[in-house]
Amino acid sequence: MSATAELRRTVAELHRELTRYELVSWTAGNVSARVPDQELMVIKPSGVSYDELGPHAMVVTDLHGNLVEGELAPSSDTAAHAYVYRHMPHVGGVVHTHSPYATAWAARGEPIPCVLTMIADEFGGDIPVGPFALIGDDSIGKGIVETLSASRSPAVLMRNHGPFTVGATARAAVKAAVLVEDVARTVHFALQLGKPDVIEQQHVDRLYERYQNVYGQ
Repeated sequence: MSATAELRRTVAELHRELTRYELVSWTAGNVSARVPDQELMVIKPSGVSYDELGPHAMVVTDLHGNLVEGELAPSSDTAAHAYVYRHMPHVGGVVHTHSPYATAWAARGEPIPCVLTMIADEFGGDIPVGPFALIGDDSIGKGIVETLSASRSPAVLMRNHGPFTVGATARAAVKAAVLVEDVARTVHFALQLGKPDVIEQQHVDRLYERYQNVYGQ
């Protein structure tokens, strides 16, 4: 199986995780994956129901958003994903959702504070807010890259829009999307009870180092 064919299958399967964890509604949201050793990516087509997102529906574009394989138009966020891949060579996957709690923080333009060990583990500190940008060109991509270049976080809350996450693989980016919604919800609940304590930076650094380099198999 070719690299693009395999990734089309993988990316189709990963879109099911977005619906499984209730991170998207209707046709919103998207997952993409960089094709290894090629200037290409696989991404969801625009405006297609999640029930119809089999491997055949996925499209392949170059890293400027030009269609290379597939019969459907690429996602409206293709330019943003492509910009990230061009400027962050370590990134192998990008995810965008409108998950409700994380998007609520984006609507407020407020970073999610590092008040949970899970935030320290996965995000390495506060989850940052990126600038407001219109859909349709690479403005969103520029905001993602500028914000994440100054943070250890694999997630950014694009102001008045929603979360974007990145990872070494598309699966890692989906994991970050699931976890950013989880912690956004928990911190929202904590704020209803009072002011949660922010974890000291030295402890954040130790937690992040352990989780990224020691935890798991």
